[in-house]
Amino acid sequence: MSAPAVTFSEDQAEAWDQIAAVLLAAGVDLTDGTCQPAPDDRRVTLAVMGKAGSGKTLLLAELTRQLQQAGVDLVSGEYEPRRQRETRRLAVLAPTNKAASVLRGRGVAATTIHRILYTPVYDPEYERIAEWLTGNIARPTIEGLADTALDRAQAFFEQVKSIPGALAAAGLRGSDFITGWKRRDDPLDIGFVDESSMLDARQLEDLQELFSTLILFGDPAQLAPVNQGGGMVFDSLPAPAQLTLNRIHRQAEDNPILDLAHALADPGLDFEEFESMVAEAARRDDRVHLAERVDSDLMARSPVLVWRNATRLRLIHAFRSAHNAPETELIPGEPLICDGLELPLKHRKKRIDLEARGLIKGAQVVYLGPGRKPGFSRLHIFGAEEPQISVASIIKIERDAEEEPFIPFAANMGAAFVHGAAVTIHKAQGSQWPDVQVFAPDLFAAARAGRSEGGVALWKRLAYVAITRAEHRLHWVIRNRLARPRETLGTEDLGAGPAPLQLSEGA
Repeated sequence: MSAPAVTFSEDQAEAWDQIAAVLLAAGVDLTDGTCQPAPDDRRVTLAVMGKAGSGKTLLLAELTRQLQQAGVDLVSGEYEPRRQRETRRLAVLAPTNKAASVLRGRGVAATTIHRILYTPVYDPEYERIAEWLTGNIARPTIEGLADTALDRAQAFFEQVKSIPGALAAAGLRGSDFITGWKRRDDPLDIGFVDESSMLDARQLEDLQELFSTLILFGDPAQLAPVNQGGGMVFDSLPAPAQLTLNRIHRQAEDNPILDLAHALADPGLDFEEFESMVAEAARRDDRVHLAERVDSDLMARSPVLVWRNATRLRLIHAFRSAHNAPETELIPGEPLICDGLELPLKHRKKRIDLEARGLIKGAQVVYLGPGRKPGFSRLHIFGAEEPQISVASIIKIERDAEEEPFIPFAANMGAAFVHGAAVTIHKAQGSQWPDVQVFAPDLFAAARAGRSEGGVALWKRLAYVAITRAEHRLHWVIRNRLARPRETLGTEDLGAGPAPLQLSEGA
């Protein structure tokens, strides 16, 4: 097979060759950079498995680059040009907005599974700009847009291959050029799915229907979905379809956070020994911090990670109390987690619209303030390509696991939210933050409980997932205490004001 532009380890090179062979049988030749029409009767699913630092993302990114050089179109989920006959297409997907944004931050044009299942419908007039930018038609004349606006759109698109970004550079808003969303009615071709340990069996079936060649990238040491009985979707694949990356690469070898994560693979390691390793790492490297208490300022943008729901609720109450948040209302800057969409079946179009814009279950948002209508909230969605919206909301402030949540205000229907200053480690999968706080007393409780998952002590799986959420610094919190905030809660760090998306209750 062709030698890729980067230097791979032996296990990466072996995985590359096996994937390249599958792509060749599907009509895409990475050796000479050409592609043929896809066979009608060939469907293949592979899994590339490896722990943090094993190079899964590097392999995914290089495969994406080589496929594009071979003439395969990358489907971003934001705009698709009119398909040319026999065009080959690739989509790079992640289960959540945050996971997709992590990939985009590393130069891979990823989108969410929801965003690829539902495609945007563009206003015909403004779609002509998109067709021009993607090289399908001559430069158009658009009523109400000056030549200088089109020049700005073109200049933006030359730097960043984003149609919505280019249209925004021309002075348009999303509500101007996207009129709705529709369920994809034609299958795609090649699909790469990152963070595939988060997928359940139903999602895998949907993806296998959509893609004839599907390649999953996942970490077998993470936590399985709660409805999967401790297993992951790639466990069900035949052995030849499971490609394993074992080597931890040079760029990860001097990372104390990953060192701690990989130390958990030792079957003889107990919790006390591991916590001693954390303390030693903190003494020699400031990327690991042994914290006496939870930092309430960090909680505003990256939730503290816990195992038990009771701990989550207790820390949320402490956070709100520390910021003097009134019980009956939210204050701008409070973090929230989307808990789903409470919409009747007749509002299916609105559901598709909100999910495609990033409001899927588990999405992390920040409350910016009340909307113009009662029950509406202005929100910032982390990881979304158009992050700021106004939407009918049902916000639940949980007080105790045995009590009904308090609802400071709510629309009759809309997007439901719970507080996001603390989240369970299960829900944190697929996300990363620069600084991550792990509440160690909860992991100690898991160790004392003696539970296991997939033959591995549960506390080790929890610790592994929690630790690997940290991009730059790990805060290992050893006491059940909360530090007073040093800064006032606010929204200045989130940029411009919200887009005027409205979910009308009577629509």
